[in-house]
Amino acid sequence: MSASSPSAPAADLVTLAREGAASAADLVAEASRRVRTRLVEDGRVSGQKLEAEQHATHALAWAATYAIALRELAAYAERLAAEGRLGEAETLLVRIGMGEYLEQLFSGIPMSQLETARLADLGLPAREAARFRTDAVESLIETGNTTGNRARLVAILREKGPSPADTGLDETLEAIRGEMRRFAEREVEPHAHGWHMRNEYIPMPVVEQMAELGVFGLTIPEEFGGMGLSKVSMCVVSEELSRAYIGVGSLGTRSEIAAELILGGGTDEQKARFLPKIASGELLPTAVFTEPNTGSDLASLRTRAVKEGETWKVHGNKTWITHPVRADIMTILVRTIPEEKGYKGLSMLIGEKPRGTDADPFPVEGLTGGEIEVLGYRGMKEYELSFDGFAVRGDNLLGGVEGRGFTQLMQTFESARIQTAARATGVAQSALDVALRYAEERQQFGKPLTQFPRVADKIAMMAVEVAIARQITYFAGRAKDEGTRCDLEAGMAKLLAARIAWSAADNAVQIHGGNGFALEYPVSRLLCDARILSIFEGAAEIQAQVIARRLLESQ
Repeated sequence: MSASSPSAPAADLVTLAREGAASAADLVAEASRRVRTRLVEDGRVSGQKLEAEQHATHALAWAATYAIALRELAAYAERLAAEGRLGEAETLLVRIGMGEYLEQLFSGIPMSQLETARLADLGLPAREAARFRTDAVESLIETGNTTGNRARLVAILREKGPSPADTGLDETLEAIRGEMRRFAEREVEPHAHGWHMRNEYIPMPVVEQMAELGVFGLTIPEEFGGMGLSKVSMCVVSEELSRAYIGVGSLGTRSEIAAELILGGGTDEQKARFLPKIASGELLPTAVFTEPNTGSDLASLRTRAVKEGETWKVHGNKTWITHPVRADIMTILVRTIPEEKGYKGLSMLIGEKPRGTDADPFPVEGLTGGEIEVLGYRGMKEYELSFDGFAVRGDNLLGGVEGRGFTQLMQTFESARIQTAARATGVAQSALDVALRYAEERQQFGKPLTQFPRVADKIAMMAVEVAIARQITYFAGRAKDEGTRCDLEAGMAKLLAARIAWSAADNAVQIHGGNGFALEYPVSRLLCDARILSIFEGAAEIQAQVIARRLLESQ
C-alpha cells in the first residue's frame, strides 16, 4: 500500500471521522453562542454572570474539549491512513472513540461522577441539537462503540499487549519513547511500589541516570546545555516515566517549570548561571508558589520579601511544595511591593539553598518545614514551608525588575499543564497495563477474567481513552512548539487526560476486585496517584472556568 493511497475502508473511516468532528465543532459553536447571550452585559462577558452560571459555562468547556478530542482523533486517523499506518488496532480505537464521545456529547458528558454536562444546560435542547446529528455522526455512533468492536480490540490487546497501536509520532520520537521505556522497566518499575509503600525518596542514583539521559534539559536550548528538543518530546518522556511511576515522571516537571521561568523572564546572567546546571541535573529545582488558604487565588498571596542592602529577606508561609528538601534552588513567588495588593505587587525570586535530608531537611537559616503526608504522588515528598528571614541574593530577582512575578508565572502554566496531561496519560496507560495483566492471569469459573464481557469492556474503553488522552496531549504539545499562545489547548488536554487517568485507575481496581483494595498490589498506588491529577496545576473546576472564559471572550 503506498503512503498516498490508503485503502478504501481507511479512506471511508477518515471521511466519516472528519465529518463527525466537524459536526461536533458546529454543535459546540452554536452552544457557545447561546451561553454567551446569557452572560453578556454592556457588550462584554460579565465575570459575575460567568461565575453564577458555572454549571453551564463548565459544561461548555467540557463540550468544547470533547470537540477538540474528536477532531484530533480524526486527524490521527487521517495522518496514519495517508502513510499506510492505519491498521486494525488503530481503526478500532478511532471507531470506538469517535462513536462513544459523539454519543456522550449529545446525551451527556461526565464532568465528574456526580455532574453531567448536557446540551440542555447550554440552552440547546435535544430537538434543536438534532440538526447537528448528521449522517456521519449517526453512522459513527451506530458502528463505533459496539460489542463486536470492543471484543475485537480486547482480542488484539490480549495478543499484542497493552500498547498495540501506532501513536502517530515519527521515528525519532518513538526512539526517545523506547529509550525511556527501557530505562523505566529496568530502573523504576521493579522498585516503584516499594518506594511508594515506604514513602521513600526516589534514590539519587536513579535521578542521576535521568540526568544522563537528558531528562532535565530536554527542552532547554542547546546554547544553555540542554537538548533543545520539542515539547512533544517532553510529552513522550513524561508519559513513559509516569507510566512506570508518576514521581519519576514528575521530577522533570520541576526542571521544566524552573527553566521556563528563567528562559522567559530571566536576565542573560541568570540564564547563563542557572540553565546549564538545571539541564545537567546539577541543580534540582522546586516551585514555591502556593500558600495556605489561597489555592488558585494567587492575587491574595501574602509571603513577602524585603530588600535589605544587597539581599532579599523572605517572610511567610507556603504549602504543597513538592521536593523542597533535596532541591538546590526554589523559584519563590513573593510580594515585594506591599502597597500593591493584587497581582502587580508580586515578584519571583530564585532562592538558593543546600540540599537537605530526612534527618536535617532544611540546613539553612530562615527556612523550616514540615512534611505533609499524602495518599499518593510520593517519591519527592510534600512540605509546608515557613520563611523567617530566609536570604536570597539581590541579583536573584527574576528579570531584575519587581512586579513581574505573576506574568512570569503565567508563562509557565502552558508547559506545566501539557506535561501534567502527559503524566496523566502515562498513569492511565499503567492502569491499563496492570488491569490487562491481572485479567489475563486471574482465573474465575475456569477462564480468565478477560473472557467476561463486562471486564473486557472496561479494558477496551481504557485503551480507547488512553489513545484519546495521548492525541489531545500531543496536539497541545505541537501548539506549544509553534510558539503561539496555547493556554486553551493545554487546559483542555490537562482537563480530559486527568479525568481519563482517574477513570482508568478506578476501573483497574474494579477489575482486581478485592485485591485492588490491598496495599500490596500496585494498582492501589495508581488509584492514589491518579486522584491528584485533576487537582494540581489547576483544579478541574478552575481549568473549566479558564477554558470557558477563553471560548466566550473570543467570540
